[in-house]
Amino acid sequence: MTGRDVILNELAQGLRPMSQGIEWFDGLSREEQSETLLFLRHHCVQARAVTEDGPESIRRAGLRLTHTPAVLITRGRIDQQLGKIASLAPPDERRKAFRLLIAVLAIADARRRERYCSDGCVHWWHRLSAVSPT
Repeated sequence: MTGRDVILNELAQGLRPMSQGIEWFDGLSREEQSETLLFLRHHCVQARAVTEDGPESIRRAGLRLTHTPAVLITRGRIDQQLGKIASLAPPDERRKAFRLLIAVLAIADARRRERYCSDGCVHWWHRLSAVSPT
């Protein structure tokens, strides 16, 4: 578990405001931003994100349907589209991609928690609320 892991999971679980997440993300180098987006993509896939998560993710992220990450997530297989979103290069698109991937992770992980972890689990990120300030 790294500091990045904690921050991203706190954002996805609503334990940290997105404004702090955007400030943190903007403070990363271009390379660190790319790594973070790829990391988020991986965790969305691991959390079993599905195509149907797209519209709600767009809404939660506060994106317009015409924003590039929003257009991408609604077209094609989710795992491929998440990779395209994580690879966006312009700074303003990266910020939108970050918000969208956090929303996808939030939705997919909440579903996973409800289906597979409701009776308890060993995932450290599912215990953050017990140790993190809100």
